[in-house]
Amino acid sequence: MDWRIIHRERTESTNADARAGVHGDVFTAGWQSAGRGRLDHKWLSPPGANLLMSAVLDVAALAPEEAATFPLAVGLAVADAVGQFAPPTEQPMLKWPNDVLLGGRKVAGILCERHGNNVIAGIGVNVLEQEFPPEIAERACCLGGAATVEAVRDAVLFSLAAVYERWRGDGFASILEEIERIDFLKGRRVRVVQVDGGEGIDGICRGIARDGALYVGGAKVYAGEVHVETMEAKR
Repeated sequence: MDWRIIHRERTESTNADARAGVHGDVFTAGWQSAGRGRLDHKWLSPPGANLLMSAVLDVAALAPEEAATFPLAVGLAVADAVGQFAPPTEQPMLKWPNDVLLGGRKVAGILCERHGNNVIAGIGVNVLEQEFPPEIAERACCLGGAATVEAVRDAVLFSLAAVYERWRGDGFASILEEIERIDFLKGRRVRVVQVDGGEGIDGICRGIARDGALYVGGAKVYAGEVHVETMEAKR
């Protein structure tokens, strides 16, 4: 994959910058004034502390339902990269649909947006930040240690290129088994808050379907915010 990195020390949003990009462009920033995550959650980061990156990838000719599985593919790639910097005893886990966790705490988030024939994969990884706002302090962590923003960026791009080629060439089913191995929610009791304000769904998570949906109880969930109601797995 011939990545082309465009870096700005300050920007409004790397995802917004990426709308002007083409396949293979990667937009990074040391700081962004309007960073956001999924469901318009704010993504705040001290200057130079974390990886703030958006990669542009071609999804032309893919049906919308196929492209909809891409955030999970990106999550797999980010989890693989994070694992290279995590302690040997910590297995990065993927929390459907777009968070990567270490020790049950969020270390990375993903926001994918369709733009024409491309998808913009917005990726944020907590690399050096060790002090978090009080409202998320118990739910967030960073890589720390010997990790640097540049090293994490390169690891993510290497993994993303490999996963993208498999996902694009052989479909979501070709990476689903690997995703299942790091599925944080499977076997846990969860509550899904619907993004459209509909009634919430409660139940045991039974894993991820071949179309990227989440099995909760007897239902398939395609969008929503998932809250874990108990940390005890029931696999």
